[in-house]
Amino acid sequence: MISVMLADDQALVRPGFRALLDAEPDIEVVAEAADGVEAVRLAQATRPDVVLMDIRMPGVDGLEATRRIAADPALAGTRVVILTTFELDEYVFEALRTGASGFLVKDTEPVELLRGVRAVAAGDALLSPSVTRRVIGEFAGAAGRSRPAQPPVQLDQLTDREREVLVLVAEGLSNDEIAARLVISPATAKTHVSRTMIKMGARDRAQLVVYAYEAGLIRPGWLD
Repeated sequence: MISVMLADDQALVRPGFRALLDAEPDIEVVAEAADGVEAVRLAQATRPDVVLMDIRMPGVDGLEATRRIAADPALAGTRVVILTTFELDEYVFEALRTGASGFLVKDTEPVELLRGVRAVAAGDALLSPSVTRRVIGEFAGAAGRSRPAQPPVQLDQLTDREREVLVLVAEGLSNDEIAARLVISPATAKTHVSRTMIKMGARDRAQLVVYAYEAGLIRPGWLD
């Protein structure tokens, strides 16, 4: 059973998400929060597998709440999916930088929401290649100019193959697609991705994407 917490300040939004999620046999909504402070408190109390987090809430917003959840060792197994009204929200890249596993637009189709919850609960990043390119291309450059990023020290620990895998993850490729590109088995690709995440200290694939761009291994516009 996948446990989900909803964090959204709009009282009319939460019941819709709850009804959709609770109707699934493998998903259960365990808590609802109306602001960031409550979201962090309830996440600590219920330790859900997935938090659907509205990025814009009064007081402590979804960005800060995501940062606090990602920084809590007791919530290492909790994955945050950002809910936003616009695909190219200025806060999305920063949310990924601080630990979110991906994002969904609020008007996404129900089947896509359910698929996304299951994917994130399984450890995947909720970032399609096209959306990844657009978000990074739009905001990574601005973030880098305002705050010069240093390549993570852990990058030196990667083998040449692991660096190659890191770039492919940043392109948005799945393990199967990485395996096909490198002519290796899917199991071997999964092992390389897992080792890369461990060495980089990344919570999930979404953070590997951010690290790859910040380290200069891949640049905005390079994949267009």
